[in-house]
Amino acid sequence: MGRHSSRKIRFSACRIVAEKLDIDFSDPDWKTEYQKDLENTFNLPHLKDVLDVKPRPSTFSLMHRDGSRWLRNENVTDRAEGPEDRKNDYVDIDDRTLLKVIKYASPTSAGAECIDPNCTWVEQWVHRAGPRKEIYFEPTKVKAAIVTCGGLCPGLNDVIRQIFFTLERYGVQKIFGVRYGFRGFFDPELPMKKLSREHVQDINLEGGSLLGTSRGGASTSDIVDSIEAKEIDMVFILGGNGTHAGANAIHNECRKRKMKVSVICVPKTIDNDILLMDKTFGFDTAVEAAQRAINSAYIEAHSAYHGIGLVKLMGRSSGFIAMHASLASGQVDICLIPEVPFTLDGPNGVLSHLEHLIRTKGAAVVCVAEGAGQELLAAPDLKDLSGNAVLGDIGVHFKNQIKSYFNEKGIHADVKYIDPTYMVRSVRANASDAILCTVLGQNAVHGAFAGYSGITMGICNTHYVFLPITEVIHTPRAVNPNSRMWHRCLTSTGQPDFSPRNC
Repeated sequence: MGRHSSRKIRFSACRIVAEKLDIDFSDPDWKTEYQKDLENTFNLPHLKDVLDVKPRPSTFSLMHRDGSRWLRNENVTDRAEGPEDRKNDYVDIDDRTLLKVIKYASPTSAGAECIDPNCTWVEQWVHRAGPRKEIYFEPTKVKAAIVTCGGLCPGLNDVIRQIFFTLERYGVQKIFGVRYGFRGFFDPELPMKKLSREHVQDINLEGGSLLGTSRGGASTSDIVDSIEAKEIDMVFILGGNGTHAGANAIHNECRKRKMKVSVICVPKTIDNDILLMDKTFGFDTAVEAAQRAINSAYIEAHSAYHGIGLVKLMGRSSGFIAMHASLASGQVDICLIPEVPFTLDGPNGVLSHLEHLIRTKGAAVVCVAEGAGQELLAAPDLKDLSGNAVLGDIGVHFKNQIKSYFNEKGIHADVKYIDPTYMVRSVRANASDAILCTVLGQNAVHGAFAGYSGITMGICNTHYVFLPITEVIHTPRAVNPNSRMWHRCLTSTGQPDFSPRNC
């Protein structure tokens, strides 16, 4: 970048970390150079980067079903319809969508995401998702595999179903499910499951995963050995941050071996903690289910003398579920998330405010994310199979602290504790998530046939996009405490500042 740093641009949870790039803002060309770096950053890895592959006309058509011309071995260039009849079937490879759409006037504006001290407007373009006019695989020869990793999430079956249907639409006949996560690639007791329309037709009507899921897995080399031995051409991987990192390693190993394999991710996390995306599938459903738990806690609390409803929700490092569920319910008095430190004790602590609520309202409802307040616990120094730190149980700890506090004060308090974790993640996707899953599943297949590999997809500013996996796995996306959404949550709950510096 001229006098700019040559390091790639990276994104944090709330803004571009431009100050770490040593950009010389006195250079009149800094903005142009910065945009060039952005373009390179979001360039999509493609099979032709390492292989001599040639495109062919797409078999995907809105005017034919199931790639029937390919299945009948007809010449796909001999279509009854002309190009003018199909001009709107495809997304041009040069289409882009804006990653950011708000022009901030000042760095002090709520939620401001500024590159330079003057908040200069810089267009940040990413690749629009969708079917391309040319494809890089012959559908009748493609062997595709679908795998679900990590914990359960509403919508897994919806995505599996749409990947299958879209592959079928291109003309793919060999579609397999890898059972129980990456384990299914190497465990001899878990052969791949040949999928048919009968297998997937109704799976969207229930939660869970048709294929099963698990955490952890074999080494990258072992997984790629299996992909090579099974002659798989496309691998569709559904998972969160850790799974995305694993998928990127698989993609890199395939490139290293010069294998013609397209590795495509679909972001799955009810925590909504993947960078750059408006939301991930399962999040809306999780918020809806969490809201029902909050409503139950509200009824329990207000039906008891000095009742306190305490709900612990999922959210290891990001408090999106707790924040959105609190906003949706309108019944939460205190919302605690990992991104905002708090103290329980002292005149401005959570417990003191809880006492105030009991004295003035007679009842209270508290919503806490599972990753909140971990510094208050003596958490074990352990890792789960995905490499995540094992969290201390803030819900149980907080419940005990509430009881002890009110006992010492001689105030009656009836604590109703609810942990709906497994109920939240195992339910069927709601209408909003079902639509998101449908589009993500379709776009995953479009991305694979377009020859991309090492990409994921998501929704950015209401538009569907392809993104390099490398750009979404640096760190989990987190709630910005200076954002308007968190401010709205504080307005709804009416809670004061519980930060340690205020106590």
